[in-house]
Amino acid sequence: MGEPTPSLHPLRAIQAWLPSLRREIWILAAGQLLLFIGQGFTLVYASIYFVNQLGFSPTQVGIALGGAGLSGMVGRFIAGNAVDSQWLGRRRTLLIAAVISALACFCLAFAETFAVLLAGNLLLGLGISLYWPATLAVTADLTTLENRAEAFALTQLSNNLGLGLGALLAGQYIARSGSYPVLFICKGVTYLVFGWVIYWAIAETQPARTESTPLFQSWGQALGDRPFVIFLVANVFFAVYGAQLSSSLPLYLANFVPGGNTTTGFSEMWISYFFFWHALLKITLQLPITRWLKPIGYSSLLLVALGLWAAAFGLIWATGLISAHALVPAVGAFSLVAIAEVIYSRRHLG
Repeated sequence: MGEPTPSLHPLRAIQAWLPSLRREIWILAAGQLLLFIGQGFTLVYASIYFVNQLGFSPTQVGIALGGAGLSGMVGRFIAGNAVDSQWLGRRRTLLIAAVISALACFCLAFAETFAVLLAGNLLLGLGISLYWPATLAVTADLTTLENRAEAFALTQLSNNLGLGLGALLAGQYIARSGSYPVLFICKGVTYLVFGWVIYWAIAETQPARTESTPLFQSWGQALGDRPFVIFLVANVFFAVYGAQLSSSLPLYLANFVPGGNTTTGFSEMWISYFFFWHALLKITLQLPITRWLKPIGYSSLLLVALGLWAAAFGLIWATGLISAHALVPAVGAFSLVAIAEVIYSRRHLG
């Protein structure tokens, strides 16, 4: 009989399990981790702060957050051209996104009037919309078809870990101090730190091109692709779901759930636990599900994700109806949303 195969050292086993990617991808992931810790500081608490602390009406907050969506839509069109521009490219677009987003956070930290609230959200929507196409383009430039899916999964993992840690830390901080503006200032600082990481550690990754396609011709080709347009329309639903998760849902859980741990709903600390659980599930499932779902078509994945989202919204509706033990449907809803988002994110992981 031969000798038994020695077990791998735990660190080597982890290294063997992790995807083999270029150093720049790991640096970018570390920068995104810091960035999304800051994002998590206010993801849960922005609407609660604006309504319960500053006294804005839910309608005003909805308009301001809707303004962020509108500027984000415009920014996506700008970003699509900026990342392919020989003058801006991926790196400069990321730097601009970091600066704009930081300015937005500093505006929101001192938003005592509706005009400042709206301006801050418009800037934040613009900054975030510039960030996403640029970071995805950098990731695609630095990977091959064989490891691109896992590189995008690593990006999602960093984002989810940052959001979860940020929401958890912010929840503990709010429970002790109650000072919301500090969270927005810290968020702005993390955007500047992310910009510093990009400036010093990431070179321009845009491949050299010998010829370029006219702007309107490029958009004409994209919008003339019927399956692509149908795919865009279908994704509008998922964008709405994501917006509700970070805007109206925290306020709903805080003010309109009779079975929570306060007289009106759940406390900020408990809401932070929900979002941390949501992020933890996504972190745990991101890489395994990405590998398991490779053989399944995108259309089937979108249908499964849509079904899970519908079930999650049903549980959220139930939390507002029951007078006790609302914790159970709330945790179930966040669990289903986490799984749905992991499956949905597989659509662009290659």
